[in-house]
Amino acid sequence: MRKGYVFLVGAGPGDPKLLTIKGSECIAKAEVLVYDRLVAKSLLKWAQPGCEKIYAGKSPDGHTLTQTEINEVLVKKAKEGKIVTRLKGGDPFVFGRGGEEAESLVEAGISFEIVPGITSAIAVPAYAGIPVTHRDITSSFTVITGHEKSAKDNSAISWDSLAQSKSTLIFLMGMENLGFICQKLMENGLDSSTPVGLVQWGTRIEQRVLTGKLNDIALLAQEQNFTNPSVIVVGQVVSLREKLAWFEDRPLFGQRVIVTRARHQASVLSDSITELGGEPLEFPVIDIIQPSNPSLLREAINDIKKFSWIIFTSVNGVEYFLSEILREGKDIRELAGIQIAAIGSVTQKALEDRGLKVAYVPNEYKAENVIEGLASLITPDQHILLARAEEARNVLPEALEALGAHVHDVPTYKTVLGETDKAELQRVLQAKSVNAVTFTSSSTVRNFMQLLDGNKALLEGVKTFSIGPITSSTAKELGLHIDYEAKEYTIDGLIQALMQGVHS
Repeated sequence: MRKGYVFLVGAGPGDPKLLTIKGSECIAKAEVLVYDRLVAKSLLKWAQPGCEKIYAGKSPDGHTLTQTEINEVLVKKAKEGKIVTRLKGGDPFVFGRGGEEAESLVEAGISFEIVPGITSAIAVPAYAGIPVTHRDITSSFTVITGHEKSAKDNSAISWDSLAQSKSTLIFLMGMENLGFICQKLMENGLDSSTPVGLVQWGTRIEQRVLTGKLNDIALLAQEQNFTNPSVIVVGQVVSLREKLAWFEDRPLFGQRVIVTRARHQASVLSDSITELGGEPLEFPVIDIIQPSNPSLLREAINDIKKFSWIIFTSVNGVEYFLSEILREGKDIRELAGIQIAAIGSVTQKALEDRGLKVAYVPNEYKAENVIEGLASLITPDQHILLARAEEARNVLPEALEALGAHVHDVPTYKTVLGETDKAELQRVLQAKSVNAVTFTSSSTVRNFMQLLDGNKALLEGVKTFSIGPITSSTAKELGLHIDYEAKEYTIDGLIQALMQGVHS
């Protein structure tokens, strides 16, 4: 039987993008994934299909698995010949009990590897604008457990050394003992006016920061209901936060936004949301596949010379059309002499990036605007190829036919219900943990409502954003109110609408 192997991986402090490249590779390799409470759930989607996921979360209120049971799971699964990834918040060897897990693997004769992670001791203060060292203030920092109880007779912590050290003091998992920590430091000579910073849910969109002094921070924390998970920072560097705070200042900070685009297209919108401080939740409610009758597109391509115009209404239409040209053993030279119209600047760019010149782009994507611009360009009896989605509306071809043109409405792709987690989508909405939903096409609206079983009540308190009037019109037909519509019907326009609308 194949020998098992265990990766002990630090997942970082919470922001999923702070996972190391090697850490992501270990998740992808895993046949068994054992993960903690503070690990970003979005990291789990990197696991391969069929990977067994075991939750081993711990909280101050209780443990799903004890540490001994976690050790036993790692050994058992590895002895079954499986690749096991133990995914831990922060760094495995910084109060992560990774040393204990590694010892159990050694005793069982199992090979393992340590993959360090970014510890919350450094990253969380950084996201709060607090450097743990500063040349003008302190040249060292000390990381201390905050778990030690006040009733403990023989302390493992040298409080007098800490109080006299002039280091930045960083306590992890210490909110229950905050008053005791402050008391011990003051008793051992640390000035009661020393700045203290508390950072709750650091590096996440829920991040909160509270600053005070050694003699009042415990009371302030109680008043503000600061609890775990929080990092406690003691020292003069905390005073730099007022100048260096950056994370909470981003325009979408604190906003959790559902992205409904197809999985292969979601990253552009999701990355923009992340860069602006929000958290995208990807629920791909649509998937793009070949049309029901692909032969129609093949026939049009093989008879391409009869067309005077080709009208593309989306990037998907461009990609599927040009892919079919290549499959037919042809290339873009077949389009020589044919005029091309593009609906929208993004569609135009997709064509131009492939070396095709666009003759016409309407100012606005409404059938009236498209026809108004084409009316002076199209002559009667010309053959026009309309390359678009199978389920698209009939408004545009009917208007073109009214100009006397012969319209060949050829489906280049089909939009179907995406493979998304319906139960999880409804759960996050029921939990009221979502601030906004984005719709990028009529199909995303229809399929989204289908996944909600038509229950619009799930969207109470959630702002809705549409990429343009056609998408908004579909929402209205389904009884769904759109709060904000993009002025420019692009992803950039949708992002602008989000920045305008989420805080209003």
